[in-house]
Amino acid sequence: MTRPKLLPDNFTLCLIGTVALASLLPVHGQPAVAFNWLTNLAVGLLFFMHGAKLSREAVIAGATHWRLHLVVLLSTFALFPLLGLALKPLLSPLVTPALYAGILFLCTLPSTVQSSIAFTSIAKGNVPAAVCSASASSLLGIFITPALVSLVVTSQAGSSGSGWHTVGSIVLQLLVPFIAGQLLRPVIGAWIERNRGVLKFVDQGSILLVVYGAFSEAVNEGLWHTIPLSALMGLVVVCSVLLAIALGLTILVSRKLGFSRADQITIIFCGSKKSLAAGVPMAKVIFAASSVGAVVLPLMLFHQIQLMVCAALAQRWGARDLNEDAPGTLASPPATGAQR
Repeated sequence: MTRPKLLPDNFTLCLIGTVALASLLPVHGQPAVAFNWLTNLAVGLLFFMHGAKLSREAVIAGATHWRLHLVVLLSTFALFPLLGLALKPLLSPLVTPALYAGILFLCTLPSTVQSSIAFTSIAKGNVPAAVCSASASSLLGIFITPALVSLVVTSQAGSSGSGWHTVGSIVLQLLVPFIAGQLLRPVIGAWIERNRGVLKFVDQGSILLVVYGAFSEAVNEGLWHTIPLSALMGLVVVCSVLLAIALGLTILVSRKLGFSRADQITIIFCGSKKSLAAGVPMAKVIFAASSVGAVVLPLMLFHQIQLMVCAALAQRWGARDLNEDAPGTLASPPATGAQR
């Protein structure tokens, strides 16, 4: 039976179900403490397995393309935060202060890894550069995101500690397991490559655990009494506007700087996306428990919108019969031969 095109993917349906479960049956009291320990272990395992999966050879292959990586990092860690702040007069009236804090947090996050690489491959972009750029963004985000949060977000929502304390917590919970995975890659890397479903299960399972715990705490604090339906609808508009501007600017800048078509594709997909896998655990570490639910809600919505939009773009661009080395042709209107 063919899956309806408008039906979200299974993971998105699981996210929606998890939020609904937390809203109806939130965990609290002593079970919440045990659940928090379980979540921390799952997140550590997630980053350990990502470290073991990441190929050093692929990273080295794309690491020399410094101009491309610089554009992606500037888009991820400079353009997005500036957009979040500059558009405040337009965006903040559409949502509640807590949701706007979540939007600013979204703007500070690193790029995705798996989906950026997948979409780059589908669109016939520079995959080795995408691997390097997305991975570098994810690693640097462990340090850059807490610093950006302390600059642009903490005045909007409760933070669980100082900037340096937050960095230390993230290094301990996320970076240390990642490095351990990298060190053990020669031993377990082949097994993980043969069992990618295990990584997917850990990846999605840990996110669902964090989301359930975060929304349970938020519901116990009265989350749904403070967020009206109009604010949720406004959040859809805000996330769509942010993604549209990011896509438009990355397309324009990559063309103006004369990158090849393959590199343009890499810049667009790596520079316009935000990581749910990194963002949810980071929110758990950075923000007070009672505010995490509202903070990650914009990220969950943005994640789904970016997947749908970027999947459509990747399929469209991948079907084009273009010379991959011809700069400036990615977003050009149909013309002749090589530019149709």
